[in-house]
Amino acid sequence: MPDPYILVLFVIGALVALVAWLPLVIRRAPLSLPIVCIVLGAGLFSLPQVGLNPLPQAYPSVTERLTEFVVIIALMGAGLKIDRIFNLKRWQVTWRLLGITMMLSIAAIALLGFTLLGLGLAGAILLAGSLAPTDPVLAADIQVGAPQEGREDEVRFGLTSEAGLNDGLAFPFVNLAIALALAASGQTTDWLTQWLAVSVLWKVLAGLGAGWILGWLFGRLTFSLPVSSRLAGTRDGFIVLAATFLSYAVAEMLHSYGFLAVFIAALAFRHADRDHRFHVEMHDFIEQIERMGMMVVLVLFGGALVSGLLASLRPMDVAAALLIVLVVRPLTGLLGLVGWRRPLREKLILAFFGIRGVGSFYYLAHGLNAAPFEGGDRLWAIVGLICLLSILLHGVTVTPVMRWFDRSQGRDPDAEEEGEDASRGAEPSRPGA
Repeated sequence: MPDPYILVLFVIGALVALVAWLPLVIRRAPLSLPIVCIVLGAGLFSLPQVGLNPLPQAYPSVTERLTEFVVIIALMGAGLKIDRIFNLKRWQVTWRLLGITMMLSIAAIALLGFTLLGLGLAGAILLAGSLAPTDPVLAADIQVGAPQEGREDEVRFGLTSEAGLNDGLAFPFVNLAIALALAASGQTTDWLTQWLAVSVLWKVLAGLGAGWILGWLFGRLTFSLPVSSRLAGTRDGFIVLAATFLSYAVAEMLHSYGFLAVFIAALAFRHADRDHRFHVEMHDFIEQIERMGMMVVLVLFGGALVSGLLASLRPMDVAAALLIVLVVRPLTGLLGLVGWRRPLREKLILAFFGIRGVGSFYYLAHGLNAAPFEGGDRLWAIVGLICLLSILLHGVTVTPVMRWFDRSQGRDPDAEEEGEDASRGAEPSRPGA
């Protein structure tokens, strides 16, 4: 056997090569990169030479921080993608998915958790807050294209903007579950007032403000200074990492929602000079980091599955998981889009593709690390099963469904892919050209 360090390098190199190569091979097939990563992880951690069981319960802090990192990277990438200028009317689909669909999803999942699964009020709300948001990491295949690419139909825009902003509504409910769990253990008393004033009002408003100010500041530094000193002249993708980390850190230091701040910062950053080529370069850089992070999380998820993550499941948990994936999101999605004057096919796609994944892992890890909840292993098993079902179901269907949708819109997905390959292979223009 080779030295373990050399073996680790070999495995990492092979996985990175696969992550770079597989999207080219499977982009027209009914298969997704997340599915491949889970299968690779399951196979890798089934080897007797690998003595690690990557269960999230065994590494709670690592799980929270790793998933947190991947989510904020994905949120910055999602914000940079959006070409549409912020406008209350033009973002109508976003408000419907957030204000109606997501609220109904939280209520329905909490009700299932409390009545059908017997989780208790705090546990049921934590489950609902963790599973309600559409994941910004795993929804990449149904999001808008790269900046200035032009692929921004209502379906892709709706799912991208929903994934970016839903943290501002999901996190208050995760914090509500934490407050209830702390109150039940006698660690807090005036939980309702504090939750309303801090978790709902302050954290949302401060997150929005911090994100906008940091995004505006980076926009000025990157595009508005004299040519000799503006950051766009460096053509260095690390600038987008700086914007991501600083907006998140400042928001967290203000005790607000860092996820929300990162997405708003990305929108403000993009607004500073919407047509500049540097946005494409920053997006491509952050997307590569996002794919690497996603690969690591999903390989570990595959390892957790073969290490017993789902061992605590009960038959009723499986039934509830199927209901959440197959009924709750599609039904609440359609209810949220009642009265929206768009073709039925668009409403069905928006309602169906509420993908659950890395964001749900983060919310659950954060909640369990912040307060004592009963049945932590069972909560991980339920969330793990729902995310697995979502990744498999949506991963298999997303390519044929979106290719059918593009053709129904008069677009040729094969021609668009060939044009994208040609543009990616061309020499990039100078900044500001």
